[in-house]
Amino acid sequence: MKSSFEQNGGTYRQVGDFKIPNLTLPPEEANIRLGKWGMLHKDYLRKHKKVAFTTLLAEGKLWQYLSDINTQAQNMFDTLVEQMKVAEVVTEQLKEENHLEWIHRMQNIEARARTIVNAEVIFS
Repeated sequence: MKSSFEQNGGTYRQVGDFKIPNLTLPPEEANIRLGKWGMLHKDYLRKHKKVAFTTLLAEGKLWQYLSDINTQAQNMFDTLVEQMKVAEVVTEQLKEENHLEWIHRMQNIEARARTIVNAEVIFS
């Protein structure tokens, strides 16, 4: 009697007393590289949204989904940083005149932007 995995074209390899499924990523997902946002969201799904994680993985859509989340989060982060720089007048002139102040303010802006992206995209 074949398992449903074998009925759908899956194969196994024997390792000791165990049969291990031969799993590979679909070709369109094999070359996807995830950034920090995609990896953060993957960990969140794996720990807190197990059904969604397993469903995406089983359907072969997990890596594309995570890549899309990574792109969305990075775009949001970049946009927020630029908007906050304008609103708080953090300019190249400030960078030239008082480099340490510029670094302090940029780190503060980036930390706030990360918090927003995490709340709106990554951990939701």
